[in-house]
Amino acid sequence: MAGTHVTSRAILPGLVLVLLAVTACALAVGASPATPVAEGLRDWLAGRTTAAALVMGEIRLPRVLLALAVGASLGLAGAALQGLLRNPLADPGLTGASQGAALGAASVFYFDLFPQLGVLAPALAGLVGAGVTLCAMLALAGSSRADVVILAGLAVSTVAGAALATVLNFSPNPFAMQELVFWLLGSVADRGMPYLALLFPALCLGGVILWRQRRLLAALGLGEAVAESMGLDCRRGSRWIILGAALLVGASVSVAGNIGFVGLMVPHLARPLVSNRPERLLLPSALIGATLVAAADTGVRLLPPGRELKVGILTSLVGAPFFIWFVWKERGQWR
Repeated sequence: MAGTHVTSRAILPGLVLVLLAVTACALAVGASPATPVAEGLRDWLAGRTTAAALVMGEIRLPRVLLALAVGASLGLAGAALQGLLRNPLADPGLTGASQGAALGAASVFYFDLFPQLGVLAPALAGLVGAGVTLCAMLALAGSSRADVVILAGLAVSTVAGAALATVLNFSPNPFAMQELVFWLLGSVADRGMPYLALLFPALCLGGVILWRQRRLLAALGLGEAVAESMGLDCRRGSRWIILGAALLVGASVSVAGNIGFVGLMVPHLARPLVSNRPERLLLPSALIGATLVAAADTGVRLLPPGRELKVGILTSLVGAPFFIWFVWKERGQWR
């Protein structure tokens, strides 16, 4: 027991060290590999206009920080939703949040709505889109039963996906459609600090909301009846969890497009580290999600020069085999 306790206490520091190592590697990788990371960061913080400062402060640092924030948001949202629904196959896409956020952001991006808001418009529309789809899912489900919620989420996601396809269909010209499709593929490239400023408050607020519901997540692991017997309001707590997930997913999709399978994969990677305790899954999932997306974006930049592979495609290429393996491994338990 003592050895297990020591191991569990070392999990978070170990994940933080891995995250720092991946972040350092991500800052060192780019079109100008000879750029000194430490020197560039010092010059940027000091306000100098050296080449190293421009590379670090204007290109690499915003990209890496955005990858970390997006990965943490998706990993945290996936862990919370899997704990809420008591279903290891649940991810933000199954609840309609991803499609709703993409529809909201794409509508603003395509129709050029609210130009006075600038870069803030797609993010706000993504948050609204995710919130609307999640509210519609809850209204359609009418209960907190996991199977009903997932079916309602799939229905709402299908409707949002059809609406998104309609937006693409009525593109005024092929260039606008191509730009929108590339954005939807998922990427953290060519996005500066303003995008991080949009995502970071949503990450903080959504993270706090989910963290405050960790007692409910722990109780739901024993069943909804047990949670109610402990004096917990499952319906109200479920709404808060879904709101927190909506904030995280909506903001992430709004600034980076669809980066698939992160919300599904990350909780499975973290679950063995916390003895399958859903309330302990939140922080490790956020750290692993940040590490995974930052590593994927670094891998994208290591590919030969040319048209850059979108990070959302890379995470899907890695996540799809993982999903197949998980279904294959778990199929015996479903018979």
